[in-house]
Amino acid sequence: MITYEEFKKVDLRIGKVLSVEPHPNADRLYVIRVDLGDEQRQTVAGLKGHYTPEELVGRCVVVVTNLQPARLRGIESQGMLLACQDGTAVRLLQPDREAAPGSKVL
Repeated sequence: MITYEEFKKVDLRIGKVLSVEPHPNADRLYVIRVDLGDEQRQTVAGLKGHYTPEELVGRCVVVVTNLQPARLRGIESQGMLLACQDGTAVRLLQPDREAAPGSKVL
C-alpha cells in the first residue's frame, strides 16, 4: 500500500498521439510521439498486436509524465502510456471526451 501523499507525486497528463513508428529493434514495440500541450515527448510502448499505427494517431491517452526516462531496446522513452489488460487484450486508458493535450488527470 502507498499513501495518498505518495500517489500525488505521480503526474498524469492527457497526451495526443502525433505519430507511431515501429521500433527498429523490437517486434512488439512502437515508438510513439505524444503532444503534451507545452511539449512533445517520445515514448516506447508494447502496443503492436493490439493497435495499428492508424488506430493510435490522433487518439487522446493518459501519460505518466514524471517517470524517469528509460532506454527500451536502445530507444529513449520519456513517459509511459497507461493501459489495462483484459485477458490477452490490451486497452489504452483515455478520457471519455476530447481533452486538451497537457490536461492534468485528477
